[in-house]
Amino acid sequence: MYKPYETTIKNQAQTLGEKFANISFSYVLFIVLLALIGIVILYSAANGNWNPWALKQLIRFGLGFGLMIILALTDIRIFLRYAYILYFITLLLLIAVEVSGHIGMGAQRWINLGFFKLQPSELMKISLVLALARYFHASTLQSIRSFTGIIPPTLMALVPAALIVMQPDLGTSLMLIFTTAAIFFAVGVQLWKFGLVGVGILSIMPIAWHFLHDYQRNRVLTFFNPERDPLGAGYHIIQSKIALGSGGVFGKGFMNGTQSHLNFLPEKHTDFIFTMLSEEFGMIGGVVIVVLNMLILIYSYSFALRCSSYFGKVVAIGLATNYFLYVFINTAMVLGLIPVVGVPLPLISYGGTVMLSIMASFGIILSVHINENVQLGKD
Repeated sequence: MYKPYETTIKNQAQTLGEKFANISFSYVLFIVLLALIGIVILYSAANGNWNPWALKQLIRFGLGFGLMIILALTDIRIFLRYAYILYFITLLLLIAVEVSGHIGMGAQRWINLGFFKLQPSELMKISLVLALARYFHASTLQSIRSFTGIIPPTLMALVPAALIVMQPDLGTSLMLIFTTAAIFFAVGVQLWKFGLVGVGILSIMPIAWHFLHDYQRNRVLTFFNPERDPLGAGYHIIQSKIALGSGGVFGKGFMNGTQSHLNFLPEKHTDFIFTMLSEEFGMIGGVVIVVLNMLILIYSYSFALRCSSYFGKVVAIGLATNYFLYVFINTAMVLGLIPVVGVPLPLISYGGTVMLSIMASFGIILSVHINENVQLGKD
C-alpha cells in the first residue's frame, strides 16, 4: 500500500544526492576562501575584535552559504518559470524605496524590515538577469536582431536603472546597464547598435553632467585631480593610494596597517577594504584576491559555455558579468583608475544584502552547472 510513496521518496532522495554530487566543490572552495579572508580582514579592521563586523559577516555568510546550496539544488526550470514574477516583485520593491525607503548616508536605498535592511537594487541585479534570460530564451535570432525585438529588454533594464539613479545610486544603475549590454552582446545583438548607443551617450554627456548631484560631479573632478580637495572629496583616494603604496610587496603584517588602524583610511570595512588588505598583506595579498576572483569567473563562464539550454547560458553569463563588475569597479576605484563609487568588494566587504545576493547568484550559477544537460522548451 505504501510502496509507491516510499519509492517516490527514495527516487527523489537519489535525485537530490546526484545533484549534490555534481556540485563543483572547487568552485565552492574558492568562494569559501574569499569569504574567510574577508572575515579575517574585518576582524583586523575592528582591532582584533569579532564585533561589530566580523561575527555578523560570518553569520551572514553562513546563511548565504545555505541559500547557495538550496538554489544550486533547485531545478533550473523553476527559475525559468518564475523569472518574470521575481522581476516585477523586485521592481515594486524599488518603487516602495522611492515612496518610504530608509535613508542612510544621504541615500534612500533600503527598506527597513526591523531585523534587516533590505536593498532591493541588489536583488534587481539577479532578477533582471533572470528576466532577460527568459525573454531571449523565448526569442528568435531574427527578432533579437530587429529594433522591435530589443525594445522590451531595453525597457526592462532602463526602468529599474532609472529608479536606482533616483535613490541616488549611479554605480548600481551603471552595473545594471553594463550587465544588460553584456547579455545583449552574448545573444547576438549587432555591434553597430552598440556603436549607435555609444555615440548617443557621448552626445548627451554634456547635458547629463548638469543633472548629476554635486557629490557625483566632485567624484569625477577628483578622479582627474585628487589634490584639488585633499581634505574633502579627494581624501578617500589619496589615503587609499598611501595605504596601498606603504604595504609594499609583502605588507606590514596582520593588524599592523597604519593608515587603517590609525583611522586615516575611511570606509576600511566596506568600499576600501581591498586597500586595508593590501596594506597588511602587500601586493601578494592583493594578487591572491584577484586570482581567486579570476578562478570564480573562469568557472562561471565555463559553466555557461557547457550548458545546453539557452536560458541557462544567458543566466550564467549575466550573473558572472555582474560579479566581474563588482570586482573590477571596486579594485579599479581604490587604485584610482576610475572615480570613487559606492560598490563593495564581494565576499570581502561588510554588508548583508550584498552578501546574500552574491551567494544567491553563485547558487543559481551552480544550478546552471548541475542542470547543464536539461533541455528547456520555448515558451
